[in-house]
Amino acid sequence: MAVSEWSTIQLGGVCSKIGSGATPRGGSNVYLERGEIALIRSQNVYNDGFRREGLVYISDEHAAELSNVEVQPGDVLLNITGDSVARCCQVDSSILPARVNQHVAIIRPYPDQLDPRFLRYHLVSPFIQNKLLSWAGAGATRNALTKGMIESFEVFAPENIAEQRAIAHILGTLDDKIELNRRMNETLEAMARALFKAWLVDGAQEGWEVSQLGDIAENIRRAAQPNEIEPVTPYIGLEHMPRRSIALSEWGQAKEVTSNKFWFKRGEILFGKLRPYFHKVGVAPLDGVCSTDILVIAPKSPEWFGLSLLHLSSDVLIAHTNISSTGTKMPRTSWEDIARYEIPVPPVEVAQAFNQQILPIVEKIHANIFQSRTLAALRDTLLPKLISGELRVRDAERLITEQV
Repeated sequence: MAVSEWSTIQLGGVCSKIGSGATPRGGSNVYLERGEIALIRSQNVYNDGFRREGLVYISDEHAAELSNVEVQPGDVLLNITGDSVARCCQVDSSILPARVNQHVAIIRPYPDQLDPRFLRYHLVSPFIQNKLLSWAGAGATRNALTKGMIESFEVFAPENIAEQRAIAHILGTLDDKIELNRRMNETLEAMARALFKAWLVDGAQEGWEVSQLGDIAENIRRAAQPNEIEPVTPYIGLEHMPRRSIALSEWGQAKEVTSNKFWFKRGEILFGKLRPYFHKVGVAPLDGVCSTDILVIAPKSPEWFGLSLLHLSSDVLIAHTNISSTGTKMPRTSWEDIARYEIPVPPVEVAQAFNQQILPIVEKIHANIFQSRTLAALRDTLLPKLISGELRVRDAERLITEQV
């Protein structure tokens, strides 16, 4: 493909729609946990993609009132107010039909003039994010991007729409693989839970001993003083942990740690002990330090790993911790409460056989996590260079072939 000239495009001249949504009549009181029509809010919009956590739904009646802010395939969504201002993503078709609330703007370019996916990557590039944040912070009150600002925003892009699409395709290929890994991990976890139900819930035998979780697992407390922690040490706080998933894929670095933490080791189970974080349970994919609001839990012997993990991440145990948690402002559970949770304990040979089913699943989940982090780092390296024209498509394709 011949390299085209690049020029500046003003969004207002190449979009069929730029505008924010609204909150349905009745506000949050009309939100539904399930439904056919999603209401996308700023908490669902992130630069690395759309997040389903916290997604709510509305009735057909309320959706009809918001028909002018219906999300269409390819639409670019931009957060325009608050602390999440400037975050941007596109929505997978599986989320549609959907509407957006007043904190999210729909940007719908004419696809023969500005490729929507190219626009999305342009908006999430570091330089443009800084520019948008600067604009949003220029007002006297809260951070905000106005419709006029968005319409006047200038995009530097190839004049040849095919080159725009080629750039977006390269970056999108990396994101698609990351999304595939995420979905694969969801499937793997569902398999683990199905095995747990078949083997150790529905398959529990009358002769199995009724015991307590504390008989097969223990709370590991390895205190980590700030002066003992290297700045590059992986750090996991409650903000990094997934909800309702054992695939712990995010972590930071301990360079800003100023208070005591706990050491954890790869393969140990991390459990958020503050309500409403009891559903934040994951398997550590590496060694590091974690917040003291997180319990580090390990089986007392290796064969109890699978049983411990699936009990600790089960809805039934979460309900148990909710009931037993104490405190008014920030209710929390303790290992003592969790350890008292009663479970049917199978013979050791059954636990070993179950563990042999679970361990490969957890290892595959971790492999997918590390591959996705590698792909994300490559995407983040290529993105500003491709979007600015510094790196051409052919060179980017070669780099991807060499590194993936």
